[in-house]
Amino acid sequence: MSDFNTTDVFNPPTFILLGIPGLERDHIWISIPFCTMYIITILGNFIIIFIVKMEPSLHTPMYYFLCMLAITDLVLSTSTLPKMLSIFWFNSREIDFSACLTQLYFIHGFFLIESGIFVAMAFDRYVAICDPLRHSTILTNTLVAKTGLAMVLRGGMLALPYPFLVKRCLYYRTNIIPQPYCEHITMVKLACTDIRISSYYGLFVVFTVMVPDALFMAVSYTQILRAIFNQPTKNARIKTFGTCSSHLFSILAFYLTALFSTLIHRFGQSVPRHSQVLIASVCALLAPMLNPVIYGVRTKQMQGKLLQLICHRRV
Repeated sequence: MSDFNTTDVFNPPTFILLGIPGLERDHIWISIPFCTMYIITILGNFIIIFIVKMEPSLHTPMYYFLCMLAITDLVLSTSTLPKMLSIFWFNSREIDFSACLTQLYFIHGFFLIESGIFVAMAFDRYVAICDPLRHSTILTNTLVAKTGLAMVLRGGMLALPYPFLVKRCLYYRTNIIPQPYCEHITMVKLACTDIRISSYYGLFVVFTVMVPDALFMAVSYTQILRAIFNQPTKNARIKTFGTCSSHLFSILAFYLTALFSTLIHRFGQSVPRHSQVLIASVCALLAPMLNPVIYGVRTKQMQGKLLQLICHRRV
C-alpha cells in the first residue's frame, strides 16, 4: 500500500480507501453493526414499498412520498455500504477514480433529493392538518409526481458540479482517502491546488438548498403545531399529532445526524481521527436505517397492513 502513498500523476487512476484509520485490526468487528444496519435498511425500505404498492388504501400523497423516501434511502445506503463491507471483510481498499467520483455524486445527489422529499412531506402534512378540506384537491397525483421529479432534478443538477470540481484538482501528493467512502470535502482536502471554488460551492449548496429546506420545514411545523394545540380536546390533539409525528422524527434523525457529522468533520480536531471517521460513517447510515423503523413503529396503518400480510401468508 506504500506504493500509493505518493504519486507522480496529477489524477491518479485509483484511490485507496483506508476504512477506519487506526482500527484496521477491528474491521471485522466493526463490520457487524454496519452489516446489521444495511440489512435493516434494505428490508425495512423494501417492506414499505411493497406494502404501499399492494394496499390501495395507502395510495395517498403521504405514502407516495414515503415510497420516494424509501427508494432514496436504498440508493444512499447502497452507494456506500457494499464498498465499506468489502474493505472490512476482504481488505479491498482500491477504488477506481471514476468509481470514486460516481460514489461521491450519488452520496451528495441523493442527500439533496432526500432533503427535498422531506420538504414535500412537510407540505403534505401542513395541508392535511391546516387545510384538510382542500387536501385532495391541492395534492393531486399529478402534483405529487411533478414534485418528486422536481426534487430529483434539483438534487441531481446541484450535485453534478461536485465530481467535476474534484476531477479538476491535482493529486500528486497522495491518493489515500482516510475513510471508507468518497466524499467531496475529504477528497478536495487531498488536492495540491487551490480548493476555494470547491469550498464556495459547498457553502452555496448549504445556504441555497439545505438552509431554505430547514426553514420551510420549521415554518410548516410551527403552523402545524399551532393548529394541533388549537384542537378542542386532548384526544383530538394526540390523534392529529400522531399523523405527523413519524415525519417529524424522521426529519430530526436526518438533519441531526447530518449536522453532527458536519461538526465532527469541521470542528472535531481534538477528537481522534478514527473516532471522527467512525462517527461520521455511522451518521451517514443512520437515517436510512431509522426511517423505515420510525414509520413502521409510529404509523398504525403500516403496522396493520404488515400484520395483515403476515397473517394472510401464514393462512
